[in-house]
Order: sequence, then structure tokens, then C-alpha cells
Amino acid sequence: MTYICPICQSPLQQHLPSKGYYCENKHHFDIAKEGYLNLLPVQHKKSKEPGDSRAMMRSRRSFLEAGFYQPLAQTITALIDQHRTVQPPMHILDMGCGEGYYSRQIEALCQHPEQLDLHGIDIAKNAILAAAKKQPNAHFIVASNKRMPYADHYFDLIVIVYAPANDAEVVRLLKTDGLLLTVTPGPRHLWQLKEFIYKEVKEHKVEIDLPEGYEQIDSRRLSYTITPDQEHRMALLQMTPFAWRAKGEIQSRIQRAQDLEIETDFIITLATKR
Repeated sequence: MTYICPICQSPLQQHLPSKGYYCENKHHFDIAKEGYLNLLPVQHKKSKEPGDSRAMMRSRRSFLEAGFYQPLAQTITALIDQHRTVQPPMHILDMGCGEGYYSRQIEALCQHPEQLDLHGIDIAKNAILAAAKKQPNAHFIVASNKRMPYADHYFDLIVIVYAPANDAEVVRLLKTDGLLLTVTPGPRHLWQLKEFIYKEVKEHKVEIDLPEGYEQIDSRRLSYTITPDQEHRMALLQMTPFAWRAKGEIQSRIQRAQDLEIETDFIITLATKR
């Protein structure tokens, strides 16, 4: 079984023809008309609409769909194809998937995408709704990364792009020979944006935190320059953890800058159990 009940952790079975899911303790979960499954019980929510705000999602959608991070998606996909050794289908989970940009890129760019079983999880319901509508071949659920309602050792690969992760859950979900692919900031990521915000800009410390017992088997540093227009520049700013520092005049200066070139710098790491 793919899913477990988020309330009692029993296996979930699909109920046909309704296509909803239920467990032996009669907890029932319907599939939304858009195709996603909501496995985030009310008692597990800390707010009415957990996850990124709609404004944040609009900013991320605008920036990503403009193609500025397309080289990153291509590098992720190339790593997956290079290290794909399991018999199909290869079960892949995009953790903190948002609106599913990287999941769609994997399907579009990977060799033999028909051999992939793509899944995405995010706590933001509106993001999952959009992801499910855009990629009907994938399986999206609303749930927390701290309690991921999937069966033990189900996934061959977990992809984490700038998303928080619970190491114990990652280890539980990955197969013994499963792969963990993470994307973290490189030393000079978004350097020129930071120059507007900080008096002294320091290189980002590269820290690759892997679950205990996992070791790196491949790593790539991807660096290139982008020149987003004013709209996409401000959208990029809203995607960053230092956006809260950019208020008033700082935002105005970033927006007014002419032909601002911004460095991107990513560390892509592939790891497996030692």
C-alpha cells in the first residue's frame, strides 16, 4: 500500500468506485475533484491555512515558470537518469513540492518518464491543488513533512529542494538502497540581492546535513547568472528567507535597479545509505 492513515497509521486502501481511501478503523479520505488527496487532519494543523501564503505561491510560480531555475531542473534530472538502477517503476517523492514545478520538470526531461511513479507532498492545500491540476500523471497529497503518511520504505528516491525535512521520516520512507537528492544554497547564491540588504555580505556556509548512516555518492555545484526583470526580481526576493529584512526603501532600490545581474549558486547532493 502507498499510504497510511494519518490518524491511526493503519494501511489505507482505495475504495472503488468512489476512489476514496479508508483504513481498517474506518477513517475515510476523499480524493478531490482535482485529483489530490488531503491527508492532513484538522488536529494536525497549527493554523487555518498552513504552509506558504497565496502571495508567496504566486511569486514562486511567476519566477519558476519564467525558466530562471531551468538549469537546476536539468541538473536534477540528469543525476536521476545517471543513477537510476532500479527496475521500473521508480517511486519518487518531491518533498515540499509546492505547485509541483520540479516534479513536472522530472517528468518532462527524464528518459523514459513512463517508468517513473511521481509523488509530491506539501502542507499548503492551494499549492497541491495547483500541482494536481497541472500534472495529472503524478500523485499529490496535502500533509506535513513531519508526519508523512506513506508506507515504510516505499520510495526509491526522495528529492528535497530548499524544503525542511525530518531525517527520521526520510529514513523511514526510503528503501534500503534508496537515494536522497538535496538542493542547498552555494556560497554566492543571490549575492547581488544580499548586497542591497546587508552591510557586509558573507559567503553562505555550505553545510550538507545528511541523515545518520547516509553518505554522499555524487555532488554538483551549479552556478550561473540571471537577469530577471523588475517583476521577477521582486518575486525572487519573496522566495528568499531574507525577504523580511527588505522593507520600504530597500525593496524600492532593488526594484529600480537597471539590468541587475544576480548570481545563482546551488549545491546538488546525492546520497544513499552507507
